Amino acid sequence: MRPPLLRLRYSHAQAGTRKPSGYSFLPELDWCAAQQVSIEAAQPRLDLSILATLPSRTIVLGVLDLGDPAAETVEAVAARISAALSCVAPSRLVLAPDCGMKYLARDLAFAKLQAMAGAAKAL
Repeated sequence: MRPPLLRLRYSHAQAGTRKPSGYSFLPELDWCAAQQVSIEAAQPRLDLSILATLPSRTIVLGVLDLGDPAAETVEAVAARISAALSCVAPSRLVLAPDCGMKYLARDLAFAKLQAMAGAAKAL
């Protein structure tokens, strides 16, 4: 029998626009019991090379900046995904928005998700 899927979610709970551009403890998460690590990456402009320090985990990667009041273009999201794919195999990458989508207006949230889906399809 397969063990239950364990997912660890990390994001910045603080409000505001100034967030750290990295998570110093991220490499330590490769040793935890979680099979998936979910990371807010778009809004803090995370240097995605850090993802290489999680070689045995599936990464649920936030690719939509929910602090930006405009929808990203397909090209902008595709660039974020491409940067991640330079460090993570496609089979270990799951796309997601950064946390906080529930606070967006429905039309903006939908436009952002369309950009994410379009980027995934383009790649």
